[in-house]
Amino acid sequence: MPCSKYHPLLIGLLFPSLTMAADETSSVSQMQQFDLTQHWAGYLALIVFALAYILAMTEEVTELKKSKPMVFAASLIWIFIAVFYTKAGMNEQAGIAFRATLESYGELFLFIMVSMTYLNAMEDRGVFDSLRVWLLSKNFSYRQLFWITGFQAFFISSGCNNLTTALLMGSVILAMGKGCSRFVTLSCINVVVASNAGGSFSPFGDITTLLVWQKGVVPFGDFFTLLIPAIVNFTIPAGIMHFFIPQERPAAVMEAQEMQRGGWMIIFLFILTIITSACFENFLSLPPAAGMMMGLTYLKFFSYYLQKTRDAHSILIPVDLAADAKIDHFAPMKYMNNPKAEGAQQLAQEQPFDIFQKVANLEWDTLLFFYGVMVGVGGLSFIGYMEVASHHLYSGVDPTIANILVGVASAFVDNGTIMLSVLTMAPDISEGQWLLVTLTAGVGGSMLAVGSAAGVGLMGQAKGIYTFTSHLKWTPVIVLGYLGSIATHFLINGRFF
Repeated sequence: MPCSKYHPLLIGLLFPSLTMAADETSSVSQMQQFDLTQHWAGYLALIVFALAYILAMTEEVTELKKSKPMVFAASLIWIFIAVFYTKAGMNEQAGIAFRATLESYGELFLFIMVSMTYLNAMEDRGVFDSLRVWLLSKNFSYRQLFWITGFQAFFISSGCNNLTTALLMGSVILAMGKGCSRFVTLSCINVVVASNAGGSFSPFGDITTLLVWQKGVVPFGDFFTLLIPAIVNFTIPAGIMHFFIPQERPAAVMEAQEMQRGGWMIIFLFILTIITSACFENFLSLPPAAGMMMGLTYLKFFSYYLQKTRDAHSILIPVDLAADAKIDHFAPMKYMNNPKAEGAQQLAQEQPFDIFQKVANLEWDTLLFFYGVMVGVGGLSFIGYMEVASHHLYSGVDPTIANILVGVASAFVDNGTIMLSVLTMAPDISEGQWLLVTLTAGVGGSMLAVGSAAGVGLMGQAKGIYTFTSHLKWTPVIVLGYLGSIATHFLINGRFF
C-alpha cells in the first residue's frame, strides 16, 4: 500500500523531514491492514468528512466556527476505524496509525505556533504599522499596493513556506487596508494565489517540489523551468482582479512611525528562526518544527530582556525632560504643551512584553481546524481511499488529464498527500509530465480558500473580510490562471515531453 496513506496533510511545512517520514511510513506499512473502502466504516467516514467540510466552508453563513465540525468528524472517523479493528482482534493497529497521523499534526502545530507567535510579537512592536506608514508615505494607490504585496508574496514563498508568507503579507494588507474592505479581500486572494505559485518552481519552496526532487524524477535545475508558468498562474487572476480594485489612494501618512523597542531585533530573530529550521532539516536530519521551537526560545529570552530592562529604560529620560518629569501638578497641561515630555510619558507607561500572551492570542480556531483536516484525511487514507483514487487516476487515463485532475483534487485534499500517492505509484510518465503534476499539485490549492494552508491561515487572520465565499466568487478567474499555467508549460517546456 502507498506510503501516502500514513502522511496526512503536511500543509505548508518548510523543508519537511523526509527521512523521518520515510522511516515512519515503512514501519507503519508493515502492519496488517484491511481495505475498508467498501465497508460501512469507510462509507460513514466519507459521509461524515464531507458534511463537516461543507459546514466548515459555510462558516460565515452558519456562524459555526470551522474547527468544531472538523474536529468532531475526525474523531468519528477514527472511532469507526477503531471499532472495526477491535472486532477483528487488532485493536493496536488503529492506535499505531493514529499516532503516526498525530505526529504529523504535532510537527505542523509547533511550526505554525512559532510562526504566528513571531507575527503577533512583530505586530505588538508596531512592525507592520511602520511598514504600512512607509508604504503609504510613498503615495501608492490601492492598485499599486495590490501588485506590490502580490509580487512580494510570490518571491518570498519560493524560499519560505506559503503559510508563513501569507500570514506575513496578510498582516501588512490588513494594516494598509483599514477602511477599504474590497482591497483587503482581493489582496488576500491575490496573496494566496501568489504564495502557492511562488513555491511551485523552487525545489525547496513547497512540499510537492521537495518530494519530487527527493524522489529524483526531476533534476534540481529543471524545476526552475516552471518559473514562467508559475508567473502566469499568478498574474492572470491578478490582472483581472486589478480592475476591481478601487483606484483611490489611501490617505497619505507623512510622519514616520517608529517601531517600539525591540522591533528590529524581533525581525532579526524571526529570520534567524527560519534559518535555524532549515539547518535542522538539511544538516541534522531533524524535523523543521524542532528548529522552530529553538527559535521560539530566542524570542523568549529576548522578551525576558525587554521585561528586565523596561523600568531602567523608562527611567532614562533625557536631561532636558528631567525637570518636567518631576512635576506632578498640571501634568496633563504639561504633556499637551510639550511633545517630548508626552513621548517620554508614553515610553514610561509601556506595557511589559509578555511572550506567553502572544501565544495565547494565536488563532486557535485555525490551528484546531488543521487538526480536524489532517487527522480526518489521515483516517480516510488509512481506510484506503487515497490508494483507490491514485490508481484510478493513472489507469486508462491520459497522463495529462490525470495530472490536471491531481491539481483539482489538491483544492480539496492536501497536495503533499496526493503527491506522495503519485510518487509511490511511480507511473511511467515523461519528465515533462512530472513537472506538470508538480505544477498542478502546487497551485491547485489556490482554487478554494480551504485548499491550502495560506488560505486557511488568512481566513483566520482576516475574519469576516476574507472568507470562503469571497474567495469562491473569484474561483473562475483563478481557474483561468491554472489553465494558463498548464498551457504555458506545454508551450515553453515541450522538450521535456
